[in-house]
Amino acid sequence: QLQLVESGGGLVQPGGSLRLSCTASGFTLDYYAIGWFRQAPGKEREGVSCMSSGGGRIGYADSVKGRFIISRDNAKNTVYLQMNSLKPEDTAVYYCAAEPDTVQAMCRLRAADFGSWGQGTQVTVSS
Repeated sequence: QLQLVESGGGLVQPGGSLRLSCTASGFTLDYYAIGWFRQAPGKEREGVSCMSSGGGRIGYADSVKGRFIISRDNAKNTVYLQMNSLKPEDTAVYYCAAEPDTVQAMCRLRAADFGSWGQGTQVTVSS
């Protein structure tokens, strides 16, 4: 059974950092594009970052560019989202998502393009 599990969320002060992890089970992430999304209360889910299966294509939402870094460790079947210089407006539930990417070219920030999702992890940025 294909499963994604996020971890690493929590409460952090403005300006702080967190690293989110997303570990896959039941399948190998090597051949999947990855997306990180977030959803704040009362708002639509928005794309934060994406990476193609080969890692050659990476994308970020303008709101996080220069502060967040996406990476993957295929040996650990895990993807990461390093979040630096966090702001209160980054507060949301963060989700990872995966979609088969056999051509190593998929990097999209649209939720509808991803078929497998984790359960989410809460990130709260507050003093």
